[in-house]
Amino acid sequence: MEDPTLAKRKALRRGNALLDVLETIKADLLIGQVSEGRLNQVMVLIGQARERNLPGLDEVLDDIELRARVELAKFGRYPAM
Repeated sequence: MEDPTLAKRKALRRGNALLDVLETIKADLLIGQVSEGRLNQVMVLIGQARERNLPGLDEVLDDIELRARVELAKFGRYPAM
């Protein structure tokens, strides 16, 4: 059984990492140049965030994931659903 405090810290770190990557992607979009590596990174972080099964969070993650998939498609990459 995992310590609740440790689990909360891990979740907080994952959330902050996702927000940081989203912030850099936002800046990239504003200058019209999105990094494929950052998009891949956000897809990995979304997968990790989904492990929590929180309904409100999952809806937001769905929207973020859709946008990341659209941007990856522009690179000719079509990640599996």
